[in-house]
This record gives sequence, structure tokens and C-alpha cells, in this order.
Amino acid sequence: MEHEDRSGRSRALEGRHALVTGGGSGIGLACARRLAEDGARTTILGRASAVAAAADLRAEGLDVDAVECDLSDVAATRELAERLASEEKIDILVNNAGIIYREPAETHDPREWERVLDVNLRAVWALTQPLGAAMVERGFGRIVTIASLLSFQGGINVVSYATTKHAVVGMTKTLANEWASRGVTVNCIAPGYIATNNTTALREDEAREAEIRSRIPAGRWGTPDDVARAAAFLVGPDAGYVNGHTLVVDGGWLAR
Repeated sequence: MEHEDRSGRSRALEGRHALVTGGGSGIGLACARRLAEDGARTTILGRASAVAAAADLRAEGLDVDAVECDLSDVAATRELAERLASEEKIDILVNNAGIIYREPAETHDPREWERVLDVNLRAVWALTQPLGAAMVERGFGRIVTIASLLSFQGGINVVSYATTKHAVVGMTKTLANEWASRGVTVNCIAPGYIATNNTTALREDEAREAEIRSRIPAGRWGTPDDVARAAAFLVGPDAGYVNGHTLVVDGGWLAR
């Protein structure tokens, strides 16, 4: 049953346990805050910044903790996921952590290719498979993976990143086909141009910033909270019949 706190905010996720990866800043931090505000016990999974972010959110009175993990170490990530699946009741998984590497395809560093695939794809699967299997066994779960506009477009000089973002959409559709009848929804969010640390260089380039903003029908860059609100919807009770979907949060960019 949905409750409200004293501020009138919905507590739609009361009694749920959410795991958010890469929640030390930006979109991940906004998602962790929003899910906690909506009543979920929230665990941030990531590097040292995740631990600091969790402490800040606890200082705001939110039920947030952190588990330190290097998601580029896929074997360690899977080991942790298997332990969490057996020891905790994780109801919600938000696969947010991701990295990008820019270099022309003909010279794209093979080591960077592997590093991007490790964080953006292999670690996502290492977490999703054991935690999702536990959700299937319990008959309830919500999984959201942060995709990208480059799940639909190719981009330039980002072949490893675009490959991973296409791949997680395919993974999402397949898992929805297999798990929807067993109470688990699996969806993606494809953010557009969001004002985060990853886009600082673009926003500081006045000509490029103006070019990008001029194509966004909303006339502004997105915020991490724009994405967090979409995540809260997809893991909440109103999205129980939304499955295998990639929700674009881009201010209309793809429509232009």
C-alpha cells in the first residue's frame, strides 16, 4: 500500500530494497536519492565516491548505505552479486554505472574497448543474472539499465560505448521476454544530453553547447533528476505492465 511522508511525498517503494550502481554522482546519485525518498532502502554500489555519497544521503535522513566495488573487475562484481542475491532481498536493480572512451574506430585502443565492455556490459550482466534470478524465484523484481541515445544512433569516435549501449537494450528485451510472466520487469532509460560531469567539456565549449541545445526541442540540457524521475516510475507500482521498453528522456532530441 502506498504511503506519504510528512512532506506529502509518495512512499511508493516502502519496504523495497534498491541497488543502484555508480551512484557517487550525477544520474546514479539522483536515482539513489529519489528511490530512497520514495521509501526504498537503497544501497549504492561503486567506488569510494559511492561511500561518500551514501554518507551524505544518510545525513539528509535517508536510508542509504554503500558497498564498495570496482565494476571493471567483472569476476569480483559477479561474486558480490551472488553474495547479495543469497544474503539480501534486492527488489530493485538500477544498472547506472558506465564509462565512455573516445577515439576513431581505426585506432580504437583494444584495451579501452575491453574496459568499456567490462563496465558497461559484462558487469551489467554479472549483476543482473544472479540478482534477477533471485527476483524470478521470489516472483517480483524491477530492473532498469541506463542506456543512451547511442542505443539508437552510432555516434562518432565512440564505437565501444555505442556497442555496449545497443547491447544492453537487446539484453533488456530478451530478459523481459523470459521474466515478465514471473513478476519481473526489465526496462531501459535512454538519457539525452544531461548536465553531469561526463558532459562538462561539451557544456564549456560555447559553440558546441549552443549547437546541441539548439537541437533539443525542450531548449535545455536535461538534469540528473529528469532521469531519476523516470527511474522511479519504472520501478514503481504504476509501471507494472511496462516491460522490455527503452524510455527516452531527451527533451525531444530524437524527434527532431
